[in-house]
Amino acid sequence: MLYIVSTPIGNLEDITYRAVRVLSEVDVLAAEDTRRTAKILNHYKIREQNPSLRTISYNDHNKEGRTKQIISLLLDNKTVALTSDAGTPGINDPCFYLVREALKNNITVSPIPGPTSPISALVSSGLPTDRFTYYGFLPKKSKARQDLLSSITTGTSIFLESPHRIIKALKALSETLPDSTICIAREMTKVHEEFIMGIASEIYERYKSKVLRGEIVLLVSPKCKK
Repeated sequence: MLYIVSTPIGNLEDITYRAVRVLSEVDVLAAEDTRRTAKILNHYKIREQNPSLRTISYNDHNKEGRTKQIISLLLDNKTVALTSDAGTPGINDPCFYLVREALKNNITVSPIPGPTSPISALVSSGLPTDRFTYYGFLPKKSKARQDLLSSITTGTSIFLESPHRIIKALKALSETLPDSTICIAREMTKVHEEFIMGIASEIYERYKSKVLRGEIVLLVSPKCKK
């Protein structure tokens, strides 16, 4: 059995009882970042409940070799849990690569639902939720970024963005979709959680000389009225 285990995006209390139980029972934990996952294991004393738990890394850099290793373990009747840096695996990480191979080998894959930052940001933004598109990170190159934003005509678009690039993203929005309604969801579930909402051009003018820190989700709705 391969378990896809969702973990908190910030606040460690945002984990399900089932996720803790599964982590306390599996043979192997494949973590995108073993150091970040170790905080959860320590906080919930999972190693005390599961002293034989084996932890290995699974990320974009080692996914090919690790996938073969994990599939071998699963075919040997071991149970494996997969976690990402934060939230639900499969969003901007190589989860799909492992799941695809597991299914090819007739291995059962079971999701353990939990937090995911794009959906948490969406439902807290006040923007339309009936139709939305998730894009991941905006392109780094300005031309590609402008082209993508210019193509948005309907629904709510969801992007991840880093603190050192968010102002560039806001500038691009102020140029391509100046009248769109946007939401910057920053540091969700953490002490400095903040939702910045308004018209793209106005938000850019307000924050163009400021620094926005932390994990950021950017939402854009070109047709949403004030």
